[in-house]
Amino acid sequence: MRASIFWLVTGLIWAQDPIQQQMTVTATKVAEEVHNIPAHITVLSGDELRQNGAFDLTRALSLVAGVSAVQGGDSGPNGTVPEFWGLREFDAFLLVVDGVPWGGAFNPALTSLSLEDVERIEIMRGSAPVMFGATSFVGVINVIHKDANAKSNFVRVGAGSYGSGNASLLYSLPDMGKSHHRIEVNADKKGFEDDRTEAGTTHFNYRFQRNLQNGVLRINLDGHFLKQDPASPHPRQGRVLTDLVDRDSNFNPQNAHLDQDRFYLGTHWERSLAGGAFSTSLGLTRTTQDNARGFLSDLGASDFNAVGYTQDVEINDYYWDAHWSKRGNQVHWLVGADFLFGKGEQQSHNYKYYVPLDQSSIPTFGQLTGVENTELEDERSFGGLYAQTEWTPNPRFRMDIGVRFNFTEEKREGEADPFNEVEEPGVEEGGEDSQSIQRGSGTFGLSYQLQQTGKGGLWAFFDYRNAFKPAALDFGPEAEGEILDPETAESYELGLKWEQAGLFLQASAFRQDFKNLVASQSVNGLPQLVNAGTERFEGLELETRFRVTEGWNAQASYSYHDAKFRDYERLFDGVPFQLRGNRLELSARHMASASLQYNQSAGWGGFLRANYVGSRFLDKRNRAKAEGYATLSTRIHYNHKQWTLALEGENLSNRRDPVAESELGDAQYYLLDARRVKLSWSTRF
Repeated sequence: MRASIFWLVTGLIWAQDPIQQQMTVTATKVAEEVHNIPAHITVLSGDELRQNGAFDLTRALSLVAGVSAVQGGDSGPNGTVPEFWGLREFDAFLLVVDGVPWGGAFNPALTSLSLEDVERIEIMRGSAPVMFGATSFVGVINVIHKDANAKSNFVRVGAGSYGSGNASLLYSLPDMGKSHHRIEVNADKKGFEDDRTEAGTTHFNYRFQRNLQNGVLRINLDGHFLKQDPASPHPRQGRVLTDLVDRDSNFNPQNAHLDQDRFYLGTHWERSLAGGAFSTSLGLTRTTQDNARGFLSDLGASDFNAVGYTQDVEINDYYWDAHWSKRGNQVHWLVGADFLFGKGEQQSHNYKYYVPLDQSSIPTFGQLTGVENTELEDERSFGGLYAQTEWTPNPRFRMDIGVRFNFTEEKREGEADPFNEVEEPGVEEGGEDSQSIQRGSGTFGLSYQLQQTGKGGLWAFFDYRNAFKPAALDFGPEAEGEILDPETAESYELGLKWEQAGLFLQASAFRQDFKNLVASQSVNGLPQLVNAGTERFEGLELETRFRVTEGWNAQASYSYHDAKFRDYERLFDGVPFQLRGNRLELSARHMASASLQYNQSAGWGGFLRANYVGSRFLDKRNRAKAEGYATLSTRIHYNHKQWTLALEGENLSNRRDPVAESELGDAQYYLLDARRVKLSWSTRF
């Protein structure tokens, strides 16, 4: 019986057509086949994402090995912080959109990310390649949208649980000679089971492309308007989440909001030059935020049991890159320079207030008691020179070497004054700091094809990465004038890639030693960022895709992560505690996913997907343990020649487990989004 099953499966594999060859640009900035790259890279095609209704990062990354991207958190119900290699930190990964770091010199701008018109998404583990500078440690998410010359037009509308709804239009204007124009307009409203929680987005995008005699010019104009009514994280008491408050309680003052307007202008020019290819990009971004929110601070207090703030934030980012590459018979060279500049300012008014735990009365911001006013200004620039070479002496062997020299400058000034205090001329409270770093970083990789079978084969790869990054700044309500020490990391990765007719499998083992990780801790009830000593991240990741038969596809992934503190001592209730050997909070050792999909050009289709997240600790001392959980999601759709009708269900088991820790509310956790059902209709024309 077992032999029969083996030969049946083997026959199915060999009977299938080859999986469409996947290309990637993340590792080298030049399109190359995934199996040749000495790194663990996952590529998600835009067609696949649209077939599965994956128009947000949570769904898009749901089958990627070792990656978890649940919605919600301190950035609002529309935000997310992906986890790579067992680390969920808002600045530890890099988000790239159409070749530009999306978030600039500060933090990834995930709340303004659109996946409506995606060509593909590339996910790379480990530190960013040298071409992207001092920007990340554990992963890169590279979102590539369709060019302006794409001819497909698309309309999508939908409605779902908790008053949610959306509408989007993708349209290519008629060509004007050698010029191409494409527009994207979409609006999205998302309701939640949590009290007084909602997110609304309005977004437009215009892309222009003109083919000239000696090159191609592209222009990208993007505007994103986000309005959010934030949820409250659930407090922990001792080793468990407290039952003193309801699961979906909201302790924000009335009219709490997280509103953001973001404008982006990008240009890209590429042409042939000196026997190679020259490319240069320029990106300008302006972001403004209007925030007003609050958090519980003391469940047992009878006078003031919560803190809150109102805040204005303004961030301006500039990005420039220029590089030249040339491919020879055995060697491919790429040299370039880039520059990131960011200036951010925040002004906050901090308050304290009382809110009954049964929410019988919710105060307005006008009823809160003022505590202090804070101001913070940060100006930072990251520049660098980089070079990368790929040596391929024969078709089976490849060696990559990347080197970079970084120049970073940062100036920061913070000021805090008691509420309503009139400051005397020439007197300032707070602090200021500056930091200048010149440092090298680099990568080294090897890839070797162990076996070749037709159009497939077996490849082994190894890569080493040495990276650093100036410490993150979260623009919270505090005036943190001190600049933290830069974060550094050294990582090793070893893996296999197997591609056969109808089957692709990728597996890797990794180890990363991390120093000066930026972590949050509570000081007098207010959040404060600190350097968290040294950590080690190591583990295994495995993912596979299998074409079962015509129209049927299966996917599965598994990861084992061991993320631990190596040397980090901090105070708990005034007593020093050494965290050596403890696991990082909310880092699951085991994660897995599996999906069975059926799609055809006309008729019925859909998928069934299961995700599992293992047990994890809620606290750094590893005393509060959250058990593992599994979720089930599905989609059923009917494809007509020109339109598609779909019914989707997420988290059908309605699990509400803790998935993200607040860095603003001490010992408080955001819960998994509740069961959600959605009906959508789309048409292509």
